[in-house]
Amino acid sequence: MFSTKVTHNLQNSSWIRAMFEEGERLAEIHGRENVYDFSLGNPFSEPPEEVAATLKKYVSGEVQGIHKYMNNAGYPDVREKIATVLQTESHIDLTHDNIVMTVGAAGGLNVVLKALLDPGDEVIIFAPYFVEYIFYTDNHGGKTVAVPPDPKTLEPDLSALENTITPHTKAIIINTPNNPSGVVYTEEMLWAIKKILTDKEKLFGTTIYVISDQPYDRIVYDGTRVPSILAIFENSILVNSFSKSLGLAGERIGYIATSSRIEDVDTLNNALAFCNRTLGFVNAPGLFQKVVGENLNVKTATDDYQKKRDYLYHHLTRLGFECVKPQGAFYLFPKTLIPDDIAFIKSAVKYNLLLVPGTGFGCPGHTRISYCVSMDTIVNSIPAFEKLAAEYK
Repeated sequence: MFSTKVTHNLQNSSWIRAMFEEGERLAEIHGRENVYDFSLGNPFSEPPEEVAATLKKYVSGEVQGIHKYMNNAGYPDVREKIATVLQTESHIDLTHDNIVMTVGAAGGLNVVLKALLDPGDEVIIFAPYFVEYIFYTDNHGGKTVAVPPDPKTLEPDLSALENTITPHTKAIIINTPNNPSGVVYTEEMLWAIKKILTDKEKLFGTTIYVISDQPYDRIVYDGTRVPSILAIFENSILVNSFSKSLGLAGERIGYIATSSRIEDVDTLNNALAFCNRTLGFVNAPGLFQKVVGENLNVKTATDDYQKKRDYLYHHLTRLGFECVKPQGAFYLFPKTLIPDDIAFIKSAVKYNLLLVPGTGFGCPGHTRISYCVSMDTIVNSIPAFEKLAAEYK
């Protein structure tokens, strides 16, 4: 009666949402303050004051015409501002023609994949990966191929990448800072990936596009720098959003930026605007295009997230968890204390701990812990983690 594919995919749908819903159930039983929900990557802090002030200006009626349709790619003035920022960072010539405003990064990824893929094309993803990449690629007739990580660093296994690329490889998706690990790929790693791609393109006579999904690029710690994908890869397409950097996850506002070095990039830009329309987005939310356009240089508050990272990392490693210390985003991705991560997170529920199994990210034997919660939740959860750890000692 319904779509066979969709009903099948419902059985494999996101563990993140499943654990979030379990948290809602437990909160009704035990009280929300006694449930430690680390499942959802929902920004904890409110948007910066500058964003609120800009929003007030636009909703006051002071500016007319912002609630109407516009070019499918978005307002040219906002796109030009974004192009200027990215050009400064990458030293690659960009104009508003290289920018398409989107309904968040998720909408942007679907637009890009729709514009690039023919049926059967392969898209390489690096484990641990955001599970929706699989569904987004499938939406447009493509097939995802996962590359495992180096278990010590959680960066891509380069030899595995080299063996995974085929004549059918159309694109790879890079996510740095990474969800779920918080790892930031080094510049050396990215140049090594480029060399592999260049060699394979010459071997097969193909073009492999690098899609960079980077909504966490402003949330980094310890002086870490996120290298510019546009500067490194000629055939690069950057997808970003303001969900995390400005705390606007519910407003669904982001953008696509295409490298001016892509062959026939004008056709690609037109295809992206076309797909933005035909996928039903039509255009990104007009009000928030204007709001983010005036707040591109607002600093993302990271001190609070870093404090939470340090506290949780200290206590988890004290309890015997092995974990790569994250350099960005707001997740920890420790190894579970038993190989079966699904059994482990089910055990955690006994102590009102809501975690997400690494299996959902292509990395069994790990769990994702989202620390974009209150500090009280983190502090009060430590006894529960102690009980969970004691169960497996």
